[in-house]
Amino acid sequence: MTLRSEGLKAVEDHGGNLERAEALFPEAPKPWIDLSTGINPHPYPLLALPATTFTRLPEEKRLAELCATAASVYGAPSSTNVVAAGGTQILLPLVTSLVAAGRAHILGPTYAEHARAAALTGHHVEETENFEALAGADLAMVVNPNNPDGRVISRAALLNLAGRLQAKGGLLVVDEAFMDVGRRAESLAGDVDKGNIVVLRSFGKFFGLAGVRLGLALAAPETAARLKAWLGPWAVSGPALEYGIRALADREWQDGMRARLSAEAEALDRLFASHGLHAEGGTSLYRFFRCDQAQSLFRHLGESGILTRRFIDRPQDLRIGLPAGADEMKRLADAVAKWSAHRRSKESVR
Repeated sequence: MTLRSEGLKAVEDHGGNLERAEALFPEAPKPWIDLSTGINPHPYPLLALPATTFTRLPEEKRLAELCATAASVYGAPSSTNVVAAGGTQILLPLVTSLVAAGRAHILGPTYAEHARAAALTGHHVEETENFEALAGADLAMVVNPNNPDGRVISRAALLNLAGRLQAKGGLLVVDEAFMDVGRRAESLAGDVDKGNIVVLRSFGKFFGLAGVRLGLALAAPETAARLKAWLGPWAVSGPALEYGIRALADREWQDGMRARLSAEAEALDRLFASHGLHAEGGTSLYRFFRCDQAQSLFRHLGESGILTRRFIDRPQDLRIGLPAGADEMKRLADAVAKWSAHRRSKESVR
């Protein structure tokens, strides 16, 4: 896939779009079960925030506390390496502007907004499945673990790539949006002082609070300072600061949640395996399937009021998130069982 900045439209095909689901499946039973995202269905507990959190401008000292907490949790060298913003979506075009417009190579298939951000900032963008091809770029971008298939590139391989890019003034951007449930030993958060590495971390996915809109970039201090200057003051809302500080510091909740998500992802795999569908990858926040029946399953589940994530350009791929509890799991199990029985009956007629 090759993209240029001229005439590039916003990406419309994201997960979590229930308006599109309503248009596709107007007769589907309600309420919808939205399994189309990689957002934790068990969110961090809502906070009772004072009114001043909403009525006053955010305090600089609370932003400093958030950055210090994030550095500790993610393993960045210090708080001076951390940049906070209203979501990684806002950070993407800023980060892709850190190098002069040139060749941007993105390891795919992956989240489409990386390509769009790079193209909008003037880069000639190519998506490639060949990791070695990234070394030929001025800007290389890797999602790790990858969305949607969960592929993980080792820290050693990424550091080698960063070194090759640095020799010619290139930049490596690693989006670790799902590293909270990934192999944290493969994170590059502790390596950002090397100078040409930027790591992105998303708050909303693991903590299940996507609407809070909080994202972080980890980079060398001089790069972090440049990003902060572009963002200007009050880049993070008061409520987002409070949620970020409280949730990131809550290691007990995080450890318990990782165990819970792992168990639920295994249960989801068992459900589909019992009907002959085996997960090809993913993370404990979503499972990835590749099969000839992907479109049929997407339609059947949609007609049952269960939204999953299909990929128009890859019709054999399907990403399915975790149900929020026993009731949603039962609705999903019943719908999959009906789809499987219908498929078997059709095959027996042949």
